[in-house]
Amino acid sequence: MIQHGSARTNLLAFTESGMAAYVASLGWPAYRASQILRWLYQDRIRTFAAMSNLPQKDREYLTANCSIERTSNIHVFSSQDGTKKFVLTLADGNQVECVLIPDEDRLTLCLSTQVGCTLDCGFCLTGTLGLRRNLRAHEIVDQVLLAQDHLHAGERLTNLVFMGMGEPLANLDAVADAVTRLTDQTWGLGFSGRRITISTAGLASRIKDVAPLKVNLAISLNATTDELRQQIMPAANRLHSLQALLAACRAYPLADRERLTFEYVLLADVNDRAEDAARLVKLLRGLRCKVNLIPFNPFPGSPYRRPSDTAIDSFQNILRRGHLDVYLRRSRGRDVLGACGQLGRLETGEGPVALTQIQARC
Repeated sequence: MIQHGSARTNLLAFTESGMAAYVASLGWPAYRASQILRWLYQDRIRTFAAMSNLPQKDREYLTANCSIERTSNIHVFSSQDGTKKFVLTLADGNQVECVLIPDEDRLTLCLSTQVGCTLDCGFCLTGTLGLRRNLRAHEIVDQVLLAQDHLHAGERLTNLVFMGMGEPLANLDAVADAVTRLTDQTWGLGFSGRRITISTAGLASRIKDVAPLKVNLAISLNATTDELRQQIMPAANRLHSLQALLAACRAYPLADRERLTFEYVLLADVNDRAEDAARLVKLLRGLRCKVNLIPFNPFPGSPYRRPSDTAIDSFQNILRRGHLDVYLRRSRGRDVLGACGQLGRLETGEGPVALTQIQARC
């Protein structure tokens, strides 16, 4: 048997193969790995004593030598519209947020993938924070486990969207690992990939790597020229031009009934004009896609404003006349600072306030 050090081993940090190797190192039967994984993910247990189908001596060994690194420091903010914002304090003291969004027969959880963000989109408060670190796969999945812990009887999560703090494609290895845990039917959470969406602000070189995950892909576009994109999304535009981004989108393999989603945050007198809408129609021509329009939600210190309802309707109508499927996203959770683009920390007279976006990151 391999001798393990005094530091506790976090079992949630293991991949499936890693758990199998760990169990083998202890001289336990191979099926013990699946048993432990099911307890961790499907039953969401927090103590080894709860693993009732493991021998007592095995549970005692795990109690003495291992940990289950679930977040316990949590604040929940409930909106009048039913949205719930969860603020999680991680083991290292960093905070991330996820948002539970009810909408008729759907219950969507918006997940974070980084502490802060690697990008600097000017209309998103998260983009002003800078990147503190990537989340690990188990820290991403723990957001789902946490939300499930807080569901009422009869409720179940129907959709997962990677649209919270951070740029998912800048942390794709951990995101892919998390998707495996979320979709595994044997020991994981059993979500269908059709119910999972990964969003990107435009890391064109990594878009092709999303395809093997068999999930939905959303692109946060927000500008129809490189000049404007450089102004409002400078880091993303420096990495990949609009032309390169759309080329990657056109090359992305779609199944017969699949389509891309383009997210477009509307900023008053910046990207909401008739000529912007006309260019957007031209840019997306021939792409199998839909467009989600997201009116800007202001946050303190932002130079941008929300467009008028008239401007929003006009923009949407131009897209429709251009034969694009276009949808207007309602802002949710604004009374608990849980609406689109509002994630971050602001200093106020009452101390730091955590803000979270729910529809588009940047």
